[in-house]
Amino acid sequence: MSIRNFFKKHKKSIILGPWTFDLMLHEMEEKTQYEEHPDFITGEKPFICSQTEMSQNEVSSQKRAQKTSFTCQQCGKSFKQKENLKVHTRIHTGEKPFTCQQCGKSFKQKENLKVHTRIHTGEKPFTCQQCGKSFKQKENLKVHTRIHTGEKPFTCQQCGKSFKQKENLKVHTRIHTGEKPFTCQQCGKSFTQKVSLTLHMKVHTGETPYSCQQCGHRFTEKRSLEIHLRIHSGEKPYSCRVCGRRFIRREDLKSHTRVHSGEKPHTCPQCGKSFTQKGNLSTHMRVHSGEKPFVCCGKSFKFKAHFNNHHMRIHSGEDCFVCHQCERSFTDRRHLENHVKIHIGEKPYMCHQCGKTLTNSANLEDHMRVHTGEKPFTCQECGKSFTAPQYLVTERV
Repeated sequence: MSIRNFFKKHKKSIILGPWTFDLMLHEMEEKTQYEEHPDFITGEKPFICSQTEMSQNEVSSQKRAQKTSFTCQQCGKSFKQKENLKVHTRIHTGEKPFTCQQCGKSFKQKENLKVHTRIHTGEKPFTCQQCGKSFKQKENLKVHTRIHTGEKPFTCQQCGKSFKQKENLKVHTRIHTGEKPFTCQQCGKSFTQKVSLTLHMKVHTGETPYSCQQCGHRFTEKRSLEIHLRIHSGEKPYSCRVCGRRFIRREDLKSHTRVHSGEKPHTCPQCGKSFTQKGNLSTHMRVHSGEKPFVCCGKSFKFKAHFNNHHMRIHSGEDCFVCHQCERSFTDRRHLENHVKIHIGEKPYMCHQCGKTLTNSANLEDHMRVHTGEKPFTCQECGKSFTAPQYLVTERV
């Protein structure tokens, strides 16, 4: 209330004297204070039910949760934004509203279509600052940079092996669990990875869409064609750090390094013999099973090399692989390759105990028995044992 209005309302009281004005002003202030804070003046506390009592923060939190929580009616998963729930429900409905105008492929999310179109445009907007390699997706660049940093943030809890990508760890754990979730509907064979099943299906369909322009050889996957082309170009991008030997495939280099390390991770469950490669173990198992999968003219063979030798000698009558330095002929390419090392002096297989180098892994394996004392080849007539099979043959002669 303004001073002017106050005087108009109480002009009779003001005449009584100055003390009357002070008294009225005091009463007016008390009235205002009571109206604004009645509990302060009277000392009374407002009634609050103990069952419904709730702090202001809790009320605010509940209100926010009600506003921001959107729950899927089918699986119960909750989202902060309604748009995210809308995208999620397409998992259940199978709806794919975003379609590529060039190839007709459809997607659940607009962002996925955007990334997909880069296949057609060739756009790669995310570039590595260290090597200049470009990627279609930001996540792929993030994974790629771990090649330079060496970071492997995803670790297996069972064996401690680490991986650059979470998906690789997920696939790896199936080695421990034995899980093979991808099954072929035609033959029932199961796989740990979807890509392995996809490649396997081409066995049934006979599909070989990738063809070599130089020799006409066809392949089920593009990667196999790329590796094959190195045979023609002579490119060997993978080099051994110990001996410098180069390889066409990364897998071949990985197997080769075990020659130097002595690692033999593949062990026969029946006799305990170990091998550097899984394929060699599979071949060895035929010794126990008696399986002879290679058949020609009524004769069966355990090993493909023996089958090839038979076919060349009996049916073709030719020794196909000839040494250009001494004109010696061989029925097996690997035998020729080992032979050529005699001429060039290459001895890539080194014994880590004495430093001796040898031309091939079989010779190194025989040599290692000198150190271990192992003599697995025993003469049936006299019982004498030897470190290598050739000594046994000499003894018999």
